[in-house]
Amino acid sequence: MAAIGVHFGYTCACVAVFKDGRADVVANDAGDRVTPAVVAYRDSEQIVGIAAKQGRARNAANTVIKVKQVLGRSFDDSETQTHRSETKCQVVSRDQMLCYEIATGDQTTFISPREVAKLIFIKMKETAQSAVGSDVTEAVITVPFEFAHAQKSALREAAEAAGFRVLRLIHEPAAALLAYGVGQESPSGKSHVLVWKLGGASLSVTALQVNGGMFRVLHTLTDHAIGGERFTQALAQHLAAEFKRSFRHDVSANPRAMLKLMNGADMIKHSLSTLGSANCFVDSLHDGVDFDCSVSRARFELLCSALFTKSIQPIRVLLEEAGLSTSDINKVVLCGGSARIPRLQQMIRDMFPDVELLSSAPPDEVIAVGAALEAGLLVGREGLRPEEESYSVDVSVPDILLKEHDESGAEVFTVLLPSGTPLPARRHHVLQGGALSSLSLQIYQRLMTQQPEKLAQIILRDLQPSETHNIDTVVTMKRDGSLQVSCVDQVSGRSEVISVAAAS
Repeated sequence: MAAIGVHFGYTCACVAVFKDGRADVVANDAGDRVTPAVVAYRDSEQIVGIAAKQGRARNAANTVIKVKQVLGRSFDDSETQTHRSETKCQVVSRDQMLCYEIATGDQTTFISPREVAKLIFIKMKETAQSAVGSDVTEAVITVPFEFAHAQKSALREAAEAAGFRVLRLIHEPAAALLAYGVGQESPSGKSHVLVWKLGGASLSVTALQVNGGMFRVLHTLTDHAIGGERFTQALAQHLAAEFKRSFRHDVSANPRAMLKLMNGADMIKHSLSTLGSANCFVDSLHDGVDFDCSVSRARFELLCSALFTKSIQPIRVLLEEAGLSTSDINKVVLCGGSARIPRLQQMIRDMFPDVELLSSAPPDEVIAVGAALEAGLLVGREGLRPEEESYSVDVSVPDILLKEHDESGAEVFTVLLPSGTPLPARRHHVLQGGALSSLSLQIYQRLMTQQPEKLAQIILRDLQPSETHNIDTVVTMKRDGSLQVSCVDQVSGRSEVISVAAAS
């Protein structure tokens, strides 16, 4: 029995099949090994993949892109509002549920993000089945490390609605390590690995400690402001400028023309990963005028120079926050479609000159391969030794912090449970207070580089004001992400306990 791994990204999806002891990516019916995560709705059909992406210029209002961005989120979520501003397809709140408003012919329908994701999973399932020649249901699905419980649940539900039996959700950095066998070659000894993933709509950098096949996330950063689409946009603006120079027409304010140029720029970008120059031809770009333009790799690198630098900078930030240096890193794994770009690969080599750079597998396929290998382990395929199996460890996604005040009265945040802490976990902290009759303890969480968000507050009242108080604080996080916070005044013995449910 075959098993598969599915990497469902923000802009693309990829499926790999584990069979006969190996994992291979499967090409779709268009011959592409990566499928755009784009769904277009027409009068009597739904189109998934490259045809939906290329037809977006004519059908933008009924074409859904980046559905992963809003899976499991509420309408008022900041990510949802960002998504609304970026898509031509109407995003609305209907019966307190987030939906896409689709108008085909005389009929208007409302489609949930889960239904859109389901169609993409069905496409992946059909792609796998065409290669295997039989039905395939056993699957491992990848998820970003920063996904909350609600987002993971929505992704799992969409996959199950498509007919998959989801064996496990696996974090994308762990899947990348599995694809390269990191941690499997040495049963003992600790090492540090950096996973740099640059996809179409986001950048994530993750530092992991590998110890005997176990992966522990030390720190991770995610930036949704940088991604391959930013490079495509820079190229499209260049093409628009070239068209204006040649034909004296400015198409930069014409949405349909710019979508055509985005499609052309996207193809140029992919070609320049292997070629020194690439050509763009757009039929009837403006007033029936065809546009033909050649772009060199050197020009592309110049256009995106600042964006490339912005893509690399988070590595140094992550290492500093994780308390690591470049010399502490033993391997660097590249993944995500934009990690194909030669200039970016060279910039990372320059940063880690003495470190093994793992980039031999296609970066946009490597996560799906790792997920397929995990699926093969879980269904117990022959030829795999028991000690090769990997285990999933629940960890804290946000930093959990305690807010205090120093001698000058300034706010000070103490990290009690850093992101990546294996769960369940328990931390003890002594909070010192002055001669006060009451003390307030405030617990915060911090996701990635965002500002700390207040979770809870405990107030100890009726304390003896003549004493200096030492407050024993214990924070416990369970496997499901819920918190219990208790505090006891060492002088009076007064205590308070609160519980904080896991974020949905």
